Amino acid sequence: MVTLKSQREIEQMKESGKILAGIHQQLRTFIKPGITTNQINQFVQNKIEDKGAIAAQIGFENYEYATCISVNDEICHGFPSDYVLKSGDLVKVDFCVDLLGAISDSCWTYAVGELSNEHLELMAVTQEALRLGIEQAKIGNRVGDISHAIQSYAESKGYGVVRDFLAHGIGPTIHEEPFFSHYGQAGKGLRLKEGMTITIEPMITTGTWKMDIDSNSWTARTIDGSYCAQYEHSLAITKEGPVILTKQES
Repeated sequence: MVTLKSQREIEQMKESGKILAGIHQQLRTFIKPGITTNQINQFVQNKIEDKGAIAAQIGFENYEYATCISVNDEICHGFPSDYVLKSGDLVKVDFCVDLLGAISDSCWTYAVGELSNEHLELMAVTQEALRLGIEQAKIGNRVGDISHAIQSYAESKGYGVVRDFLAHGIGPTIHEEPFFSHYGQAGKGLRLKEGMTITIEPMITTGTWKMDIDSNSWTARTIDGSYCAQYEHSLAITKEGPVILTKQES
């Protein structure tokens, strides 16, 4: 069921999103060659708890960690581990914050050390695809308008758009309706209404969109070994247009 949020509920989610965005900003300098993805996970969990919030992913569908950390060809749902990051790695950090019941969700992609121009361009295209998707998140549009904006831009640049994972509603739980793809036809799907809160989270690859799941039954990776970037925001549909609830300061 799609839930419509009051202005008070949206403001609460915005406060949750501020905590989340602030941690992502700190990760910009924390992530560097020589640290492990376990260290990133512990850093994020500590920062969430320091703010009096809850790392909402822990225990969600029996997931054990505060974050999903996916490196290079891993698309999403990577487990934190003893893997030591090296220069040239591309690392995605995805996590949720629960502040007094208000949930926010955001993923960001980080360059570790010196990244190739090819993968810097992948990051830039993925960010722009997210921006274009968010532009379409307004009252009266349909979820297909978001999907089409993302797919048409990314594919025009020669990139793949992962099809197996969905954008979704958020609050009062991490995942709720509407669920929708990051590819599709404009004018199709559920119509957006004031008070809806959703995530948009395109996963864009330098090669194929096709994927496999690792033996842990969680981690997805590209079948051709191509790198993947992901950016995600939580946002609210309002009369003033889309309001990003997890916006980072520039």
